[in-house]
Amino acid sequence: MIDSQPVETVQAYKTMQVELARVDDAFHFEAVGMSGVTQHIDAATDIGGHNAGARPMEMLLMGLAGCSAIDIVLILKKQKQVVDDFRMKVDGMREKDATPSPFKKIHITYLFKGQLDPEKVKRAIDLSMDKYCSATAQFRPSTDITYSFEIN
Repeated sequence: MIDSQPVETVQAYKTMQVELARVDDAFHFEAVGMSGVTQHIDAATDIGGHNAGARPMEMLLMGLAGCSAIDIVLILKKQKQVVDDFRMKVDGMREKDATPSPFKKIHITYLFKGQLDPEKVKRAIDLSMDKYCSATAQFRPSTDITYSFEIN
């Protein structure tokens, strides 16, 4: 049974809330969080979706990437490193033909451009992945997360 009561706000916790509304008679939804920014979610076309939004599991990988990216940019700024461009590729591997099918392995490739000290870049990534990124902490109990980086 799902508890339909709102999460109790307690001083010991940071609370977060999102709302989701169905857009059409298929699988297209709009979700909005406390930031007020609307995100579209949809199912794959092979089950009746219209490809009008990201898949929920894609959004999990996007959240992981965004969380780590924010950490890394903040850390590199504090280290006086100038980042000309920064991109990430996140590959998630899930069990085939399993329900549910959570991520078992995730590999992140960080792609940097700029005059960057490789040791400072590595330190920023390590701090994000091992200490600061809450999304990584959420995945870690059940998912093997690896990463690499390139500076061009």
